[in-house]
Amino acid sequence: MILPIVAYGDPMLKREAEEIDDSYPNLNELIENMFETMYEASGVGLAAPQIGLGIRLFVVDGTSFAEDAETDPKARGMEDFKKVFINPIIEEEKGEKWGFTEGCLSIPTIREEVFRKEEVTISYYDQNWKLHEETFDGYRARIVQHEYDHIDGILFTDHLSPLKKRLLTKKLQNISKGEVEHDYRMKFPAKKKQR
Repeated sequence: MILPIVAYGDPMLKREAEEIDDSYPNLNELIENMFETMYEASGVGLAAPQIGLGIRLFVVDGTSFAEDAETDPKARGMEDFKKVFINPIIEEEKGEKWGFTEGCLSIPTIREEVFRKEEVTISYYDQNWKLHEETFDGYRARIVQHEYDHIDGILFTDHLSPLKKRLLTKKLQNISKGEVEHDYRMKFPAKKKQR
């Protein structure tokens, strides 16, 4: 089932999410719905707060970047980068910061350069509640860091300079009102009710 993605301005996007356990109701169905929602919106990652759930869960599928690996070494390993992260903890971020133009399904039409460390080590449970600790670099690290930010109540726009944020204020306000082009289901926090 395709779920509506909550837009910029929804308080859920600014809250730190809660851990869950293996008794969380209908978890497999939720994960399936999150992947379906992400694919419908042409995304490479989706965190539970983006569908209005304050839980520490996100899904990623970076396989659409796999063809870039021939020309960009940062795209290595994307061909099988489809994962579920439950209760993740970033153990370490290291390396030089590098810039990449990021977007977000909750903030359609806005894309800005964000600088992140090139490598991340993260521990997490998969969909079968098996514990993993893995290190990712390049695009994989960036996708993980971006989605991890969501479960900590951080948006990519929070990484921008104060000046850049001020320049985007009107666009961000319009997004929260639903005054933005989008081609997937969304829920806008400040949209006026239709009569």
